Amino acid sequence: MGYSSILDWVKFNDPMLNEFYAYKVYNLPYDIGYKLWELIGGALAWLINLIFPGNGFSVTLISSDLLSNFFAIVFMVVVIFAVAFLINLTMIWEERKVLGRMMDRRATRIGPLGYLQNLADGLKTFLKENITPDKADKKGYMWALTLVIGTSVLLACMIPLSHRWFIVDYNTGLLLIFGLFAIAPFMILVAGWAQNNKYSLLGGMRAAAQMISYEVPILLVFASVALMAGSFNINDIVNMQAETMWFIIPQILGFLVFIVAAIAEAERIPFDLPEAEAELVEGWQTEYSGMKWGLIMLGDYFRGYVACALIVILFLGGWYLPFFDVGMQQDWLPEIVFLLKVFLVFFVFIWVRAAHCRVRTDQILNIGWKVLLPLSVINLVIAAVITYGGWL
Repeated sequence: MGYSSILDWVKFNDPMLNEFYAYKVYNLPYDIGYKLWELIGGALAWLINLIFPGNGFSVTLISSDLLSNFFAIVFMVVVIFAVAFLINLTMIWEERKVLGRMMDRRATRIGPLGYLQNLADGLKTFLKENITPDKADKKGYMWALTLVIGTSVLLACMIPLSHRWFIVDYNTGLLLIFGLFAIAPFMILVAGWAQNNKYSLLGGMRAAAQMISYEVPILLVFASVALMAGSFNINDIVNMQAETMWFIIPQILGFLVFIVAAIAEAERIPFDLPEAEAELVEGWQTEYSGMKWGLIMLGDYFRGYVACALIVILFLGGWYLPFFDVGMQQDWLPEIVFLLKVFLVFFVFIWVRAAHCRVRTDQILNIGWKVLLPLSVINLVIAAVITYGGWL
């Protein structure tokens, strides 16, 4: 079932609640809470129709006043970004606490359980001097960085948290996310070249070679999941798993391929050769200082969140739990279920980082082209046999 906006957060599914609140909620023109959410939902639908006309979304604006619509859209964007940013901060906090335990050292201490340490470090980074190299290509230097960070944030904001919390519900939503993912290696290469630094250039070349080699297995895994679900729509993929089984069972091979490729795409240890501070200073990020460097790190965590979220959506049932009635789960907090799964997958990422050291560049490329690519092809064949054999 498709939803037109986040307005569905406030819809009552219980007939008794509908009858009880009929006057108090729906017939009171000055009910601030309901009207605010309705305005946000209508503004979101209006924006989608404006950018992508004819997509089937309904427009339910309360007021035709352009200024009101503008502020509603701004408020909606702020809410969605704030949620994604809060998730990102939580993942950074999780990594610091888990690594502190695994490495037997003290972790963060500022705030409750050290949660505010990230904000303190962000403030410190913001106050550092922001330097731009004199001989750098200024346009490439800034635009490449902007697109890398911007696409990472856009990807994180496009990930649905449940069947009722998302921005767009396209039939090609999975391909749209992959397309935004694929922009990063080219922009990183441009950023490395534009800095006029040989270490940055080597880091950019490493990043392009590594990310492109791992995007091919990811695309084949996407194709396997879409083949079994019969759609590239994220809601359809999750609903298919809720009706049958989690795709990790028939596609355990694709799951293993995807989780390794996702770690490489996020440039996390042991696949962090594009940075490699031991031999490349800081890789393609060498000449980015101050908050520019801080935003690059933040963008990396956004991409890590997207990778974990895609694993949950494609293989782990999304926002549904096994052995529970789907209709009953829709009345719970599916967003919490989804985020708990994401944090659990990210724990695996942290575990891999703590347990393995960095590998060589040639080993990374060999793993991508000689191991993951053939396994992803085999997984696609298995998915085709299961689907057309009628075993699902």
